[in-house]
Amino acid sequence: MKASEEISGFVLAGGESSRMGRDKARLEIAGEPLVVRTARLVERVAGAATIVGNPDAYRAMGLRSIADEWPGAGPLGGLATALRAATTPWSLIVATDLPYLTREWLEFLVARGIASDADAVVPMNGGLEPLCAMYHQRAEASLRGALERGTRKVTEGLRAIRIETIAPPGWKAFDSEGLLFKNMNSPADYEEAKAKLGG
Repeated sequence: MKASEEISGFVLAGGESSRMGRDKARLEIAGEPLVVRTARLVERVAGAATIVGNPDAYRAMGLRSIADEWPGAGPLGGLATALRAATTPWSLIVATDLPYLTREWLEFLVARGIASDADAVVPMNGGLEPLCAMYHQRAEASLRGALERGTRKVTEGLRAIRIETIAPPGWKAFDSEGLLFKNMNSPADYEEAKAKLGG
C-alpha cells in the first residue's frame, strides 16, 4: 500500500491573522497564495489535501475544504475537525502559515508516522511543533474531549495522547537554516519569506 493510501492530508487555515493585519492564507509567495502553495505541497505527499477553514473562501480557489467544527477554539479545534473528517488511519496536518516546509521533510514525517504505534508523531523545536505533525485516528476522541472541557491550548490538548517526538537532529537534515517551523505571522515575516522563496 502506498503512503498516500494510508494517510489523509489537511491544512489548517482558520486563524485570524491578527498580527499580519490581513488574511495570511491569501498572501502570495512566488506568485501563489500561501494556502494554495501549502495545499499543493501536502497533496504531493498525501495524495490530497483538505483545507480546514472557510469553505466558501477556499472552494473559490479550487481547494477541497471543510468548515471548522470548533470555530473560535483555535488550532486545537482544527486538529479535531480534521481527524473527524479523516478516512484513513493517519493524517498529516499542517498549518497554512509555514512557508518553509519541504516535500522531503514531509515525506520523512509521514514515514515516521506510519511506522509509529503512538497517537501522534510531533517534531520538537524547543517545544512541540504540533501544527506540522502526523496524527492517528485514535487521537480524535481525546482532542474532542479536551475541547469539550474547555481546553484551547494545543499542547494541553495533546497531554492525553501518546506522542512520539522527532528531536532536532531528526529534522535538521532537512533544514540547514533552522527555518522549517518558522511561522509567517507578521508583515516582516512575509517580507522575509518573499525574499527567501521568491516574491
